[in-house]
Amino acid sequence: MNENFDITVAQLKEMIESGEKFNLIDVRNPDEYEEDNIGGILIPLGDLPDSLDQLETMKGQDIYVHCRSGARSERAKQYLLAEGFEKVHNVLGGIMAYRS
Repeated sequence: MNENFDITVAQLKEMIESGEKFNLIDVRNPDEYEEDNIGGILIPLGDLPDSLDQLETMKGQDIYVHCRSGARSERAKQYLLAEGFEKVHNVLGGIMAYRS
């Protein structure tokens, strides 16, 4: 299987409900995060280049990225892969699909 597979919101819900620890990054804006937060680390997409040091300890680990619909998180995934992160996964459909 490709190390950078995407996951569905159903798979994310299962991970959250299981109580397992995992790296979840929310690349939405602060106002979106305040309105609806599922426990991810807030790093808005535009701030990602300046936040790589904060994520350095996650290299080699699975990182799940989500946003509102899945578009920004896909861009974040591609950026992180280009920066040497090996296992980055987009949450398809984002928070909109998660809450529906």
